[in-house]
Amino acid sequence: MTLQRTPLYDWHAAHGGQLIDFGGWELPVKYSGIIEEHLAVRRAAGLFDISHMGEVWVSGPAAARFLNGVLTNDLARLDVGMAQYTILCNTQGGTVDDLYAYRIGEETFFLIINAARIDADMAWLESQLDQFADRRQVSLKNLSGEYAALALQGPATAGFVDSLLPGQGLIAGLKPSALRKNGVEAYAVGTDKVFVARTGYTGEDGFEFVSPATHIADIWEAALRAGQSSGIKPCGLGARDTLRLESCYPLYGHELDEQTSPIEAGLGAFVKCEKGPFVGAAPLAAQKAGGLQRKSVAFQLTGKAPPPRMGCELFIPGESQLLANVSSGTMSPTLGAGIGLACLPLAQAHAGQPLELIVRQTRYPALVVPKPFYRRPTP
Repeated sequence: MTLQRTPLYDWHAAHGGQLIDFGGWELPVKYSGIIEEHLAVRRAAGLFDISHMGEVWVSGPAAARFLNGVLTNDLARLDVGMAQYTILCNTQGGTVDDLYAYRIGEETFFLIINAARIDADMAWLESQLDQFADRRQVSLKNLSGEYAALALQGPATAGFVDSLLPGQGLIAGLKPSALRKNGVEAYAVGTDKVFVARTGYTGEDGFEFVSPATHIADIWEAALRAGQSSGIKPCGLGARDTLRLESCYPLYGHELDEQTSPIEAGLGAFVKCEKGPFVGAAPLAAQKAGGLQRKSVAFQLTGKAPPPRMGCELFIPGESQLLANVSSGTMSPTLGAGIGLACLPLAQAHAGQPLELIVRQTRYPALVVPKPFYRRPTP
């Protein structure tokens, strides 16, 4: 199978990126090292190539109503120039994908979706649009092949981000550093538009850039130059995973799939059952009302142990019946301890529940702990 490559592939290969197969894409897992890159994001700045992610444009007079009928969050609350995290569900309440919806005009939205779910998401959205009464008033376009993206993350980023795209924002006239959390702006680059949002997947302050693919290398190199004095580092998928796990952000295919609901994954805050009808609303409302059987929790190893990995088995101490499998696990660079996520039966899904993790046929003690493992310090 031929792996897909982002517009930044040549840069990664020329600058020491260790390239791996990630869902059919040839992407860097690390440069200088996962721990070093992780700590750079926590303490200063890191830059990630996320051009494998998908971009879907939804526009037209009925676009907002259509999207509000297929996404769990409430788009009616989303002002122009703002974004929200939301979930695309099937009729049983399982997760088709988790994504960000950006409102860039009264009748124009774009969705940033997971790379491995582009085809599935488009097929689901098209099937739902076919059933939508005002489908002729909605335009749905997969523009993933035309756009690229990068994530600039870390506490130092707001100090130099404005130099990357000089000029006034086209939506609200804001510079990137003036954006609120989840704010989004557009900037003119020649005859094109580059979008910048103050979002992220690391638990730190930061910005994501969505650009026509032809401009992304220039923005990438400008960010590395501008952040050099702040200690910026290019970062790979390894640090992206450890950072998101410390913040307890889910990863599709781990914490979320078509058999797992956002309620079970601990994402109930992004499911607005009160907003009116949407796909999956009935089973999700039933789970919220007390029908939940299992829930994703965070756990931490309490002594010296190998790091937990996806698929490792969890037990109640001293018992032989399998309780759950780890959905995500790693050694936390910030905490210096093994951490993970797992979907436990509701009776055990509470902080303080003791667990035992099996790694290479040896049991290690662990404890369910409150989410998240790491929270960004308040300025």
